[in-house]
Amino acid sequence: MEKSKEIIEVLNDLILINNDRIVGYEKAIKELKEEDVDLKSLFDVMILESQEIKSDLTHEVQVLRGEAEKGTTESGKIYRAWMSVKAVFTGHDRHAILSNCEYGEDATQKAYQKALEADKLPAFLKEMLLKQKTVLGDSHDEIRDLRDQYA
Repeated sequence: MEKSKEIIEVLNDLILINNDRIVGYEKAIKELKEEDVDLKSLFDVMILESQEIKSDLTHEVQVLRGEAEKGTTESGKIYRAWMSVKAVFTGHDRHAILSNCEYGEDATQKAYQKALEADKLPAFLKEMLLKQKTVLGDSHDEIRDLRDQYA
């Protein structure tokens, strides 16, 4: 029973970081200029990505008879970076927005790395988290590469 609680806590931390990611990209979309339709489309894809990941994580928490987190890391423990990102969208240029998004993507990767290092996770969950980390890592790299184009 104690192990289940620990696993639920790890999964809920990842739900929180994905919630942060969703809110962060929603905020980024609001900061875009009208002509930045390409970034809006990209950010919409990233939001969908986190919604799907969150759904998978929520399912696993429910299988363990836990309750999935609904908030953001304001009430969590691992990383609060997306909250900082949401607060620093002061510039509306592409480089600033992409830099802030990359900062959040870095925090997401760190959260997944920490979760994967947890001894308490069964192999099938580690495999699921590794796949999610890879998907999110590809998105990180896409954001980084776009940011570099506007440096």
